[in-house]
Formats: sequence, structure tokens, C-alpha cells
Amino acid sequence: MSSGQQARAQAAAITPSGQAPDHERAPGDRVRALFDGRRLSPGQRRIAQYLIDHLTEAAFLSITELAERVGVSQPSVTRFATALGFSGYPALRDVLQPMALSAVAGSPEAREQYRRNELQAAVDAEIENLENVRRLLADTNQVLDIGRELARSVPLTVLGLRISVSLAEYFAYAARRIHPDVRLVTRGGSVAYDALLQSREAGGTWALAFAMPRHAKETLSALRAARHAGLKIALITDHTLGPLVDEADVALTAGTGARLVFDSYAAPGMLSAALLQAMADADPERTQARLEGYEQVADQHGFFL
Repeated sequence: MSSGQQARAQAAAITPSGQAPDHERAPGDRVRALFDGRRLSPGQRRIAQYLIDHLTEAAFLSITELAERVGVSQPSVTRFATALGFSGYPALRDVLQPMALSAVAGSPEAREQYRRNELQAAVDAEIENLENVRRLLADTNQVLDIGRELARSVPLTVLGLRISVSLAEYFAYAARRIHPDVRLVTRGGSVAYDALLQSREAGGTWALAFAMPRHAKETLSALRAARHAGLKIALITDHTLGPLVDEADVALTAGTGARLVFDSYAAPGMLSAALLQAMADADPERTQARLEGYEQVADQHGFFL
């Protein structure tokens, strides 16, 4: 950790702000807002996820076509619409169609597709993911609140299995510079359960989990184990709905770049950095003292060039 990072920790301190106006939010975020706080059945979650993933097409489907695409019955679609507070599917579709048209009009693909090769298209998709994170962080109160909770949890458990290991390792490595006891869990099964239980018995109150696609069943088992142990769960994932989100006390969404053979994680990495900043802001004196102490040890032992 460089001395420059100490300065940045102070200069980049997060200040609370209000929620972005609805008209400034991305169409996908506006669709997700329809489902926030709703208790949906597994079938209804499938419908919701289909609408999120295929908004520009799905908003113009008939109830029969939508039911066939999702693999549910027509009455299921009607019940889904009424569960959201609409009189029926046509009323829901009337709300979705302007959002879909807005998404098409603002699409980077629609504006510049002819200028890009596949690698540039992958970068453009990641830029869109980062834009969504930017919109998420328009209201800084949520990330500040989560940062304070994670900073107060001693020990703090950071969980990431399979493809999510790299994100968890990055977060844990950085968090150890500003937090006295960070415990990293990168193996599932009984190993994860033992680590989570020990963390709770040692006084920990929160676990931060990363869950990137493809989502492993052992990640869901680990989240349930954390909840069973008595830990609260903050989750960074790519979906706003589903069983993983259902197990979390707080879920933050950051899309993954999926246009290449292997996914890229620019947006989850940015969201992780924002949470680390929020943790640093929660206790600036502790942060400064720990960063200075680390610098002294690093200089004495010549850790860096």
C-alpha cells in the first residue's frame, strides 16, 4: 500500500447524496425497480429476469408469446402482473414499452455498431456495465451504510467461490490494510461452514459475498450457512433476482462482461473499490493509522521496489 493510497483514502472520501431522478436511470434499472421489494415465486422470478434480459423484445410480446418464451402458463403471466400492482398484463406492457423504446434509442450498438469489431464491442458492453454502477452509486447513502457495517464487523468474512475467488481475494487483500481482522473463504462445503461459524463465534456480524456467473450451488449453500451461523450478508452479484439475492440482507448489482470466451469483471471491481472506500470513510483515524503502520513495515523490510 503506497503513501499515495493514504492520500487518496482521504481525498476520495464519499459524501452522501440523493437518489438519481427516475428519468436519468437506465431503462434496465427502471424495469428492475418494478420488482424491488416484491415477493415473487420462482416462476414469477423467471418472468422478471426474462423481461430484464430481453426488454426491447419482451415489451412487445403478447401474453401468449411471453408465456411460451419463459416456459410458464398464461395465467402465470397474469398473476405476475397483478403481483406487481397492475390490473393485468396489458397494463404492465404499457409501462414496459416506453422503457424498451428508450433502451433502443440510447443503445451504443444502435449508434456505433458499424464502427466496432468484436473486441471493441466487448469494451463497449463493459462501459455500459460501469455506467450502471455509476447510476447505482448516485445515492451514496447505501454504500456508506454497508461500508460502516462491514467496518464494524470484527472479524469480517469475505466469501468467493470458484470464478468469484479473484474478486474476493482482491477485496480481502485491500481490506486487511484498513481492517483488523479479515477472513477469506474460498472453499465451499464444510470448510466454508466452519470458517463462517468461527467468524460469528469470534464476534463477527457480517459476511461480504461475491457471486458471479455461472452461479455455483455451493455458493448458495455457503450463504445459507452464513445465515444459519447468525451472520448478515452483503452480496455483490450480477442479478437482481434469484435465490442468491433472496438469502442476502443487502445485494448490490454489477454486470459482468460476457461477450468474450471468458467474462470480465470491471464493474464488480469498481463496486468493490467503492465499498473499500466506504469502509475507510467509516473510521478515518483507524484507516490512517493502519496505512501508516503498514508503510513503515514495508519500508523497513523493503517489500517494494
